[in-house]
Amino acid sequence: MQNAESLSREQIQEFLRSSGPIEFAGAGRDERYGRVERVLATQKYGELGKGERGLVRAYVRKVTGLSESQTTRLIRAYLDHGKVQPQAYQRHRFAAKYTAADIALLAEVDRAHGRLSGPATRRILQRAYEQFGDQRYERLAKISVAHVYNLRASPRYRNPAAVFEPRQSSSAAIGQRRQPDPHGRPGYVRVDTVHQGDPDGAKGVYPIHAVDTVTQWQVVGCAEKISEWYLLPVLEAVLAQFPFQIRGFHADNGSEYIHHGVAEMLRKLHAEFTQSRACRSQDNAP
Repeated sequence: MQNAESLSREQIQEFLRSSGPIEFAGAGRDERYGRVERVLATQKYGELGKGERGLVRAYVRKVTGLSESQTTRLIRAYLDHGKVQPQAYQRHRFAAKYTAADIALLAEVDRAHGRLSGPATRRILQRAYEQFGDQRYERLAKISVAHVYNLRASPRYRNPAAVFEPRQSSSAAIGQRRQPDPHGRPGYVRVDTVHQGDPDGAKGVYPIHAVDTVTQWQVVGCAEKISEWYLLPVLEAVLAQFPFQIRGFHADNGSEYIHHGVAEMLRKLHAEFTQSRACRSQDNAP
């Protein structure tokens, strides 16, 4: 709006009457505050009567888009100081009692002592200053237990106190390394794979021998390859031909049996899975 602050009382009244459904808003705080100050100064707000002040107040609210409380505050600032200026925002900050060096010192103590509880750590800090005379601990010697935990939660503490350890590899155990113990019951099968060579340059097959430990019942299968894709169907067919429940499955250290496919198959059969121990020939499958 051009010359909005220089309208007469009659023009202001007519403007308010005709612009009821229209809303105005300033582009920014500085622009709105400047417009309020110019309108109040041009209309000589301090010299107006109560009715005229209400008219100017309504006009200011309309052309700036300010709320009633904001308008009242800015008019009060104009009447007190003769101008309307935005106040610079100043965030209140409490003085820091413990410095970055104190936090780093606390992190050093925690690393050395394995990050003890708050009361134990506080006692260590007190002794370092009072009994051993280390001046670096002067402020920390008076720290409260609660503030020990506050400092430990701060970003300045986490960086120097971080302890990095190499990731420990974890492996899922497949089978137990021990000799099977059937207690005279059938169903504990020893399995072994034998390669008969490659006659005439052609890749040979792999016979699979499965023998019951107690009854010596034997079933022989044959797989084209010993990969999981070829071995598992043959192994399932071999175990299905035993005339009793399979209670145990014992293999040597051959990698063809030590995988999750065989372990899952035995889990469904509720059979234990055992492997031969190193340097124990009596553990080996026949």
